[in-house]
Amino acid sequence: MNAPSRLLPRDVVRVGAAGLRTRPLRVFLSAVGIAIGIAAMVCVVGVASSSRESLDRQLALLGTNLLTVGPGHNLGGESSHLPADAVAMIGRIGAVSSVTATATLDGAHVYRSDRIPPAQTGNVTVAATRTDLLDTVGASIADGVWLNAATARFPAVVLGAGAAKRLGVTKAAPGVQVWLGNRWFTVVGVLNPVALAPELDYAALVGWPVAVSELGFDGYPTTIFTRTRDDAVVAVRAILAATANPERPNEVDVSRPSDALAAKDATDTTLNALLLGLGAVALLVGGVGVANTMIISVLERRPEIGLRRALGATRHHVRLQFLAESLLLSTLGGVGGVLLGILATAAYSTYQTWPVVVPAWATVGGVLATVLIGAGAGVYPAWRAARISPTEALGA
Repeated sequence: MNAPSRLLPRDVVRVGAAGLRTRPLRVFLSAVGIAIGIAAMVCVVGVASSSRESLDRQLALLGTNLLTVGPGHNLGGESSHLPADAVAMIGRIGAVSSVTATATLDGAHVYRSDRIPPAQTGNVTVAATRTDLLDTVGASIADGVWLNAATARFPAVVLGAGAAKRLGVTKAAPGVQVWLGNRWFTVVGVLNPVALAPELDYAALVGWPVAVSELGFDGYPTTIFTRTRDDAVVAVRAILAATANPERPNEVDVSRPSDALAAKDATDTTLNALLLGLGAVALLVGGVGVANTMIISVLERRPEIGLRRALGATRHHVRLQFLAESLLLSTLGGVGGVLLGILATAAYSTYQTWPVVVPAWATVGGVLATVLIGAGAGVYPAWRAARISPTEALGA
């Protein structure tokens, strides 16, 4: 008794590839059709992801994870104050990445010289500040240097961008001084405009220690800036008041998460839904293209199928042949489509000056989904080819 014939995996691939090589133009056009569908999906996902990354970076500059804490009012309507150790207590929250503070010195004013009348303050405030302010609020120095542990103890001042203009200070050159709190302070730096804390633009910032020793500062902060992890903004906000002032949390004002955070979440949700919908449509188009190509191939190759059956090929062999052709065609179109989509995304994102972002799930998922759809699309043509009898096929 003869052993049943069988095809090894490499034979199945070779037979399937041979079927594609005999019709190169049709295979090319079919692969292009599939590639365009997959490229459209990858490009849409990539462009949307690149746009979202650019938007996320812009929103991050707006301080989506920045919260501010300030003193509120007591039950009698009088102004309250934050405890002197509020900054240290907030810093113990695990999700807080950085925390700093400023304190407005209401009794101190700053002038360009000691000859200016006291009433002409120019609406420039004087504030004590900690040395870690810049990193927390995202500020930067336009000229000179920022306060450090040494200069914060001496009569040194850093001017906000608006304050420097009003005082007529163009740069922090050696010997430039301002009259502050009835004594001379040396200007060591000038800030760039601070987008997240515009009140600093019109402030003269002095060190925390010198404010206590020379300007009568009582040590109570008036504004505490808190940076948190992006995923913990709401949770941290809920406990900030009780952490800053455990005895009187009702006398603490805490900023709400910025509207930019809500906009970011809404944008992510909308774009994710859009990407899933467009990706599904593109994959459906690719699957229809594969099925159409394979059905036509079965109709055109009836004599070939009959000859193979007459020479001993079983129905199982014929099914494997057409499934292999379908899978190879799908893989060819899927890989080409992914590469085309990545190139299109990179070109458009570069033109828009966006970061180029193509999610791994879009590239790997695009190829895998195409292969699965190709297998599904090849099932019916393969079944139909296997059902053709040798006599019927050869007589066609």
